[in-house]
Amino acid sequence: MSEHLTAFKVAALQMVSTPDCERNLADAGHLIAEAARDGAKLVLLPEYFCFMGFKDSDKLSIREMPGDGPIQQFLADAAREHRVWIIGGTLPMASPEPDRVLNTTLVFDPTGAQVARYDKIHLFNFQKDADSFDEARTICPGSETRTFDAPFGRVGLSVCYDLRFPELYRKLGDCALMVVPSAFTYTTGKAHWETLLKARAVENQCYVLAAAQGGKHENGRRTWGHSMLIDPWGEIVAVKDEGAGVVAGDIDIQRIANVRQSLPAYRHRVIGF
Repeated sequence: MSEHLTAFKVAALQMVSTPDCERNLADAGHLIAEAARDGAKLVLLPEYFCFMGFKDSDKLSIREMPGDGPIQQFLADAAREHRVWIIGGTLPMASPEPDRVLNTTLVFDPTGAQVARYDKIHLFNFQKDADSFDEARTICPGSETRTFDAPFGRVGLSVCYDLRFPELYRKLGDCALMVVPSAFTYTTGKAHWETLLKARAVENQCYVLAAAQGGKHENGRRTWGHSMLIDPWGEIVAVKDEGAGVVAGDIDIQRIANVRQSLPAYRHRVIGF
């Protein structure tokens, strides 16, 4: 982290992705450009930003091999063009199993180079009334946590359902920012989304940036939205309820230091409990 850096603007993109990958990439491109014009230096896309199919298995048709494919090329090109860090939500990456993919977050630096990869570990399963989801049918779980170093400090990677497992965030270590690209259902989002995001910020005394799908999708699914940036005290810096758009705010390095000095809970943790 630069000793002269005090604030670093970040943005989360909220989308209502469709079954048309090309259209989704075009929409994401417009939002990245908007965020960059407004001064964001790091941009987070939502889970499934590139594709929300009519069936869970539809994503298999756009899976990509590492380092090769139009979605990865789009992310690298956008990072290079706008000179921003891009955390690419998730995209379907090839797995050893022909009928399942990895739900993968890729990170690109402002030169367009890939600097990190995280495969979503926790797979969502939910059944209530008309809502029924089981990600394990089409997704292989990842097995390792991942972080990367940005100009303002360490960034911890997580995806959607990971949010319910605080032990994953502890394993990420001392982060200035933790990110949560997501596609929370309307039902679970309304009940738990904000509470869980605030808890992860407060217990780790860092910023949390969440980019969500938010609205009624062409496949009939409805997602909760409420993309937001939360500070280390658990206060919401910025939020967008529904619809496509950009949520932005500063990572204030001094704010992190002040919170940790006044209430040093992160330093007081007892490892092993």
